[in-house]
Amino acid sequence: MFKVLLIDDEESILKIIKTVLTKEGYEVDTAKSKSEALTKLTTNIYNLILSDYLLEDGTGIEILEDFRKKDSITPFIIITAYGSINGAVEAVKKGANHYIPKPIDTDNLIKLIQFYKEKQSNPFEVEEFEGIIGKSKKMKELFNEIEIVSKSESYILIEGESGTGKELVAKAIHKRSRRANNPFVPINCSAIPSELFENELFGHEKGAYTGAASREIGKIELAGEGTLFLDEIGEMPLFMQAKLLRVLQEKEFYRVGGTSLIKMRCRVISATNRNLEQMVENKEFREDLFYRINVIHLKIPPLRERKEDIPLLVKRFIEKFSKINNKNIYDIDNEALEILMEYDWPGNVRQLENIIERTVVLCQGEIITSQHLPQRIKEKPLVSKINLEKSLNLYEIEKNIILKVLQEENFNQTKAAQRLGISRKQLRTKMKNFGLL
Repeated sequence: MFKVLLIDDEESILKIIKTVLTKEGYEVDTAKSKSEALTKLTTNIYNLILSDYLLEDGTGIEILEDFRKKDSITPFIIITAYGSINGAVEAVKKGANHYIPKPIDTDNLIKLIQFYKEKQSNPFEVEEFEGIIGKSKKMKELFNEIEIVSKSESYILIEGESGTGKELVAKAIHKRSRRANNPFVPINCSAIPSELFENELFGHEKGAYTGAASREIGKIELAGEGTLFLDEIGEMPLFMQAKLLRVLQEKEFYRVGGTSLIKMRCRVISATNRNLEQMVENKEFREDLFYRINVIHLKIPPLRERKEDIPLLVKRFIEKFSKINNKNIYDIDNEALEILMEYDWPGNVRQLENIIERTVVLCQGEIITSQHLPQRIKEKPLVSKINLEKSLNLYEIEKNIILKVLQEENFNQTKAAQRLGISRKQLRTKMKNFGLL
């Protein structure tokens, strides 16, 4: 039986809400004051607490604060009068899960309590592995692979499209390894100018070059006994690939301008959103380095291949951004969720997270609906708009897709790259090849 404690100093409200909830099958206990409520919370266990904001001998906030000292999980809902929005926001900051305005809409109240009932009856609905959310078969297989490879010392290459969570996977491996108590040092290879790469990895000695006023420790040295994560390694310049290969083979290096050998003690995990094997064939990536970093290969499935995880991700992001923005949103309606399920998500989980953040900010109610979603999400996937009967030339298809996205984003290359699931550098390369730049 799902047991609710209802706290209000107005007898009429207690009777009405108790009658409504009892008819729905809930066991309802009542308290008319702060002191009575605190006594009952000490001697009884409830599945949910529903308290008025203002009581004769105190406030619902005071009950909430006292209750949260010993219970941080049980849902606590505050009832507020219109015009008491500041008090409602304060309640959420103090630990309330939700607030509802007076006069109470009993239909919405029933839906809200049902939401928390279902959440408690399925406590393991959201499966999370070191911050990675998913319960699909592909994600469970990935979690199992992470658990296994984290015990090894071999180099690992993580492959996945932009926005799939490659750094999260790398961090999960680090946290599960014997190196967990040492630093995790990430480097985004696509964000470092080629002339600064060597200094970034190896550091430099004082006076090594003009402006080198003091010694600087590089990322390999900073990682110590921990993990060095080379994100987007496919963007690393060829001259640096040769230098990195030597370090991985010899396990030692010099700082720029240095004469003393320094031992490399960290483990290296690399990641890419590009096809490195194809890059090797095109002489854009060193074959020997590819085999060196690719001892163990993990592939993260794109979101379109694990759509059964979308509802879990959506609910988690709603909770996250509702809390950040002091919002009272707790769910998404079926129509909006269906739209999200049908979309192909070229930007993967990162794109979904950005969309949910936007909808939470725009939503003024308690449930996200389709009207809060961007128009481009509601449209059919871009590829379906291309007449494949007229053009089966892959060159033309890719060019048309890129041109279409650029036009829709007013030629904002950063936004277009995010929608296409590639880096801005990759987009510019493709634009040059297609004569669009």
